[in-house]
Amino acid sequence: MSTVRSASAVAPSNIALVKYWGKRDLELNLPATGSISVTLDTLLTHTTIAFDTALDTDEVTLNGEPAGTAGARVARFLDLVRDLYGVREHARVETRNDFPTGAGLASSASGFAALAVACDAALELGLSTEQLSVLARRGSGSAARSLIGGFAEMHAGSADDGTDAYAVPLAPAEALPLRVLVAVTTREAKAVGSTEGMRLTEATSPFYGAWVDATREDLDALRAALRDGDLATVGQVAEGNCLRMHATMLGAEPGLLYWNAATVDVMHAVRALRAERIGAWFTIDAGPQVKVLCDAEDEPDVRARLDALAGVTAVLAASPGPGARVVEASA
Repeated sequence: MSTVRSASAVAPSNIALVKYWGKRDLELNLPATGSISVTLDTLLTHTTIAFDTALDTDEVTLNGEPAGTAGARVARFLDLVRDLYGVREHARVETRNDFPTGAGLASSASGFAALAVACDAALELGLSTEQLSVLARRGSGSAARSLIGGFAEMHAGSADDGTDAYAVPLAPAEALPLRVLVAVTTREAKAVGSTEGMRLTEATSPFYGAWVDATREDLDALRAALRDGDLATVGQVAEGNCLRMHATMLGAEPGLLYWNAATVDVMHAVRALRAERIGAWFTIDAGPQVKVLCDAEDEPDVRARLDALAGVTAVLAASPGPGARVVEASA
């Protein structure tokens, strides 16, 4: 007779306002710089895990289908959990995203945050938020931030073992009257994954060192803006940081271009809104989707402009929200 220990968790995507792009240690998944993000109340990953003594191997499904490459990545994470915490059982993992997967919307962040929380609950590990953040980071660097609600800062840390590289709360969800509108320009997975893109950029872009230095200044500026409740400065810093990151990618060999034509159209539309004195700012991760930051009062005008763009297939709306959490557990 098999023994099953199971739990279900949900974790949100997070949008980096000051981004990290590059790793100081690939094996431990340690970022080269710190980062600051906002955790969303939508764009969720739902994960159920069952550690079962009857299983001979891990079984992973994503959105109802065998997970393939993503499943291998999950299995490696579960090997880490087994090694760290003396677990012998293999597991059945069922994960579902309610937003496009692998398309620049931080699905790996929400995915590994949900998986870490579900593992903790199913195995009754009793990990602290800090420990969970360190664990989630091993699956995806950005996942460390999805553990935290509102605005979070990820510390790059300096310890060789990565124990000081984790996310901490920076400001509560209500710190800003912020709305995030995600302009979806394609639902296709990106051709070059983030880890591969980071390696290429760090190894070949002549702009990489300047990017790291500028990011440290952006972290200081964004902390101050959040402390002051200054949405305009938050938006300006986020947009500038985003453009510097993509400029660094473009300087790689070969250059990385995650944008499509609609991505550029959205960028122009956002700048046109500002020229009309409507506060809106964009940020773009390693993908073609554009996240537009705006005041809640300006959301109708911003949404109307995005909806009017031919290349935008959908506009997803979100606010700052809570971090990853358990929704069910039974040992």
